[in-house]
Amino acid sequence: MTQDLAPSIVPDARRTRRRARSSRSRWWREVGWRHAVGLIAVIWALFPISYIVSAAFNPLGNVVSTGVIPRDFSLVHFETLLNSPSIPFGRWAMNTLFVCATVTVTQLLCSGLAAYAFSRFRFRGRRGGLLTLLLIQMFPQFLAAVALYTLFTEIGHTIPMLGLNTVFGYTLVLLGGALGQVWLIKGFFDTVPRSLDEAARIDGASHAQTFFLIILPLAKPIFAVSGLLVFVGVVAEFLLASIFLTDPRVKTLSVGLFGLIDSDRSNNLGVFAAGALLTALPVVLVFLYLQRFIVGGLTSGGVKG
Repeated sequence: MTQDLAPSIVPDARRTRRRARSSRSRWWREVGWRHAVGLIAVIWALFPISYIVSAAFNPLGNVVSTGVIPRDFSLVHFETLLNSPSIPFGRWAMNTLFVCATVTVTQLLCSGLAAYAFSRFRFRGRRGGLLTLLLIQMFPQFLAAVALYTLFTEIGHTIPMLGLNTVFGYTLVLLGGALGQVWLIKGFFDTVPRSLDEAARIDGASHAQTFFLIILPLAKPIFAVSGLLVFVGVVAEFLLASIFLTDPRVKTLSVGLFGLIDSDRSNNLGVFAAGALLTALPVVLVFLYLQRFIVGGLTSGGVKG
């Protein structure tokens, strides 16, 4: 009996092994290679972050002694950053927070109102206006740096608080892109049923009431995504800030921290790394808080109108 079963067990075992190899090969072709690419991307992204973290907590904090993995641990660079009279980090942080809050709120309000008009109304010049906004966004604002510098130099002679080396003037420059999120928000508005607007008008609501009381609460995901994009963009903006803000008292974090590393690239690396970590912390916290809106907001905002 045992001798009769033995020949049949061997082919079954071979078929099982073949199925297992085929299953692993299929998994690698369909899913496995994506995990490998994702792992490489994560390692590539974490490498500079780990270097900055190592430099921030390394007590020596120079280029020669800093590696990917920190050997010693110290908070001396954070103490220098926060307590040194020559490094007004708190002032830079307040300037950055003011600019980010003003630009983010204004851009979301203006872009939201314009997107609602382009999505719900039909008027002459609608298509041309949308194409013009898209065309303007193709060119970086830095291309107008010379013209803006000349313009705000003249404005500063008349209104000093809006001239060069002022936080208000720099904020006004960034507000020139107040309609930068129109296309993204309009794509989301196009997915909201028009029957809601019609029902509101039947109940006697005006266009403003319809927007603020009905459409705006439904559009929280896309406003969260747009606000995050604007916030991160303003925090990371450097080129225009380095031109308009040269006084240490009015600098933003990006310009102030660059000044540290530019004056002494080796010895100030640890202080710069500590400032970079403190600058990234609020951005990461805001991102983590709004991450549940990101996928839904971006996919809904990408619908063709």
